[in-house]
Amino acid sequence: MPSAAEWQVLALAARIAAAAVLLSFLPALLLAWVLARRSFRGKALLQGFIMLPLVMPPVVTGYLLLTFLGRSSFIGRSWFALTGHHLAYSTTACVLAAAVVGFPLLVEAIRLSLLGVDPRLESVSRSLGRGPTFTFIRITLPLALPGLLGGAVLSFTRALGEFGATMIFAGNIEGETRQIPLAVYTLLNLPGSETAVMRLTLLSIALSLSALLFMAWLTARHRQRSGRS
Repeated sequence: MPSAAEWQVLALAARIAAAAVLLSFLPALLLAWVLARRSFRGKALLQGFIMLPLVMPPVVTGYLLLTFLGRSSFIGRSWFALTGHHLAYSTTACVLAAAVVGFPLLVEAIRLSLLGVDPRLESVSRSLGRGPTFTFIRITLPLALPGLLGGAVLSFTRALGEFGATMIFAGNIEGETRQIPLAVYTLLNLPGSETAVMRLTLLSIALSLSALLFMAWLTARHRQRSGRS
């Protein structure tokens, strides 16, 4: 059976991943809509910038976060003056790192889902006197829901496996920033810890698989409801 410390690592990882998805969802939705529905100069550059955390080494991402949000940066000092807490080397840093590395997956999944929504349906809604906000909430979002769910799950599972950016920006602090990858890394450097490593590995697989199965269930249920309507 997993120890109390291992359950603590698993719970911390799940909380951080969920918080990262919640933090990045609305910005991802906005940017995905802009990329899917608008044409403008510099669109390719914006899309490339959004995708950077997906292709850059995670350690580089962590270094950039530390540079711009660390304790000696302007934002880091301002945040400390307002809250009395540092961003770097904290649970908040884990959430920020996970949100950044998972952001491209979330944006791209939502963008592709929005592209699959027929713009003529939105035009019909507008022609009936419905405003853009009503049309987006009642027409576009329900039709794009599978993509939104898929992007959220992909971002969540990516956050569970985040290592490089978290190590640089948040550190490896037991009970605060030591998630599953960092806990496995720590245990691998301790003699006789193979069993604990295997338990954490299996727990990580179970958590990730549960998230994917939950997404598949929600998607299937959404399709059943859409078929009946």
